[in-house]
Amino acid sequence: MADIKYYDVILKPVITEKSMAGMADKKYTFYVHTDANKSQIKEAVEKMFDGAKVKSISTMNLDGKNRRRGVVTGKTAKRKKAVVQLTEDSKEIEIFSGL
Repeated sequence: MADIKYYDVILKPVITEKSMAGMADKKYTFYVHTDANKSQIKEAVEKMFDGAKVKSISTMNLDGKNRRRGVVTGKTAKRKKAVVQLTEDSKEIEIFSGL
């Protein structure tokens, strides 16, 4: 297993209608490193975003989709998605505030 630093855990935020609706309840969705566990995700969120306190985390592994270009077939890369629930007294995450 690779040594994953906290700044390598969160890859990018997920911007969808469902994830935007969850922001009212302080639920934020991120794509994360496939080898990261819940404790590493919690550490990364609390260190990267000032004032954020994590209440719970739900993770899901997403398999790659089958793609075809002519005769050649293949798969896209696997991904891992994390839904982070913040506590009521924590600050909101700023990267989502302008959306």
